[in-house]
Amino acid sequence: MRASTRAGGDGTLGFPPGAGAGEGRWLFLKRFWEQRSAVASVSPSSRWLAHSAAEGIRPEDDPTVVELGAGTGPITAELVRALAGRGRLVVVERDAAFCAHLRRRFPGVEVVRADATGLDALLDDLGIGRVEHVVSALPMWWLPDAPRHRLLHAIGDRLDGTGSLHQVTTAPWLQGRLYRGLFQEVRFRFVPLNLPPGGVYQCRGWRGGGVTGGERR
Repeated sequence: MRASTRAGGDGTLGFPPGAGAGEGRWLFLKRFWEQRSAVASVSPSSRWLAHSAAEGIRPEDDPTVVELGAGTGPITAELVRALAGRGRLVVVERDAAFCAHLRRRFPGVEVVRADATGLDALLDDLGIGRVEHVVSALPMWWLPDAPRHRLLHAIGDRLDGTGSLHQVTTAPWLQGRLYRGLFQEVRFRFVPLNLPPGGVYQCRGWRGGGVTGGERR
């Protein structure tokens, strides 16, 4: 297992979780009103939802973790906490204002401004083959069929044999059947303390086709 920690000046991954959260809430609301077609919610994920999104990520595994659609970073903060300075965390966000905020809030984290639907090429550019965990807050149900299919297959094909997709959602009734058709093991954790109430799908055992074994190593 590789260990490629991205450390801040104090030897930790970014700021302490929670730093900059107040600024982030105002920025999120501002961007929601400016780009309602691109920002899926009126508020960032709650700390309870963010904590659930990071569940099962262990620092001792030195994992490579990719976060998609980070917004202002509530889930990023929990991932930083979960990784405890180990592994590699790559945060993908396409909004320029959010990216600037994330880089200020987490100076030791790799923040990449990009469209997540081009994930396969992006990971190649970063020299990443296999990924242990993908944590996504993207509104999968809003994506057109072709980009959604391309993204989910890019995720599944990159996941390590025991790796997992952690998909945050506020519309679980629209997504369960989709993930159960692509993964062998799918469980959902409901998080009522969120605006709106939501939850996290945790999916393992990709069966949608693609690479096996160590072909991407």
